[in-house]
Amino acid sequence: MYVTDMELITAKLEYMGNVTNAKIIKEYIEGHNISKYVEGVKYYNNENTEITNRKMYQYDSNGNKVQDEEVANNKVSHNFHKLLVDQKGAYLFGKPITISNDKDKKLTEAINKKLAEDFNDKIQTLVRNSSNKGIEWLHVCFTDEKKGGEFKYRILPAEQIIAIWDTSYQEELEAVIYYYPIQINGRDSYRVEYWTDQNIEYYIKAENGEYVFDDTVKNNPCSHFYKNGQGFGWGRVPFIPFRNNPEEYSDLKFYKSLIDQYDKNVSDLANNLEELQEIVFILKGYEGTDLSEFKQNLKKYKGIKVSEDGDVTSLSIQIPIEAKKEMLDRLEENIFMFGQGVNFKTDKFGNNPSGVALKFIYNLLDLKANITERRFKKAIREFLWFVIEGIKIEQGSNSKENNYKDFQITVTKSPITNEAEIVDICTKSQGIISKGTAMAHHPWVDDEQEEERKIKTEQQEQLGESDPYLKPNKKVGGENEE
Repeated sequence: MYVTDMELITAKLEYMGNVTNAKIIKEYIEGHNISKYVEGVKYYNNENTEITNRKMYQYDSNGNKVQDEEVANNKVSHNFHKLLVDQKGAYLFGKPITISNDKDKKLTEAINKKLAEDFNDKIQTLVRNSSNKGIEWLHVCFTDEKKGGEFKYRILPAEQIIAIWDTSYQEELEAVIYYYPIQINGRDSYRVEYWTDQNIEYYIKAENGEYVFDDTVKNNPCSHFYKNGQGFGWGRVPFIPFRNNPEEYSDLKFYKSLIDQYDKNVSDLANNLEELQEIVFILKGYEGTDLSEFKQNLKKYKGIKVSEDGDVTSLSIQIPIEAKKEMLDRLEENIFMFGQGVNFKTDKFGNNPSGVALKFIYNLLDLKANITERRFKKAIREFLWFVIEGIKIEQGSNSKENNYKDFQITVTKSPITNEAEIVDICTKSQGIISKGTAMAHHPWVDDEQEEERKIKTEQQEQLGESDPYLKPNKKVGGENEE
């Protein structure tokens, strides 16, 4: 039997004899761990915490470990995580998502008009944020009725969202706690929106740490939206989770230690180069007064004066550059392997790889992208339910039908291809496959119908040039024919 957080919190509060929404909200917020969300964002912004927070230590004369602030402590971070996340986003959603339904073209047109380019921009942001955090949220709403009551949707950060799921299958949202920092009379506090499938309750954090009803809100609780002064609820909690994978793991989880090790090795190498001299001189019987004079004489006269039994020898210190380089190459290779990305280094990628080689190179990225694609398609379909409901509300329709499951959601990936090879295959396939199929796979064709129109126009123009009698107002034999 599965016991949810809500059941545990409720049981605890019942035992204490104090079960209210405000108490439940407080328990949830105090137990909300946002560190797993913050870490991925930091590494995306090249704030690799393992190296940036590193301190150097030494042991004092008493054997105590103390921080050494004099020794070189370079902190060189490498933004592999951003590269891998952006690579996945561009590969998966570099081209616009297509939403279609041949059975209802009118509604399809209304949906695409409603979403327009803004939706594809938000999808790019959602895939980036979910890759960093493991999950990100899309919230749908209507603007204030006085401002037009327009259907809107926005991205809300996962670190400010607490989802409360059903107790049986953990698939249906029962409520969402959305909380964010505010200032009240110069004091740091939190404002909370508690969303159910029908209404919203607003709370603020009081000075004593308890959450109380926000009396600055005119109607509290209030409906999701209002039309002609009447309040309505969606019938669903208007928050859609966009998961990176089934476990809601950040991409960083699978290669963070490798990036940390890469940062540490490069930083240590920089420390060695900064701290160590290439040559150490060993002086015997030196007649000078101090070492600074020795350095000046060596620089100015290219020689030094020693006693009869004196001598000068040098000791070269060798830094194992090749061993470091080999280790860094191995770490980089593993970062791309376990990060399931494509390393575009020339020696790895080649100058002109074939189509088969490209598919092999993109294999790991494709596996990772497919997992995210399946989760995103499910979320987009859930979002379509709200979009269709929103369109009906704006149109004043009373229809109960919502055919959101009938829509086809098409994601077109954007791998690098060998264009010359594909063009050659398309050319050799003439007569075997239709022209439409060949055109659909041609790398230079984005819109097949538009390309067909251009071809027909060119053919008509060429036909007119070859036959002067088809040209209007063309003089033949010196005069226009009547």
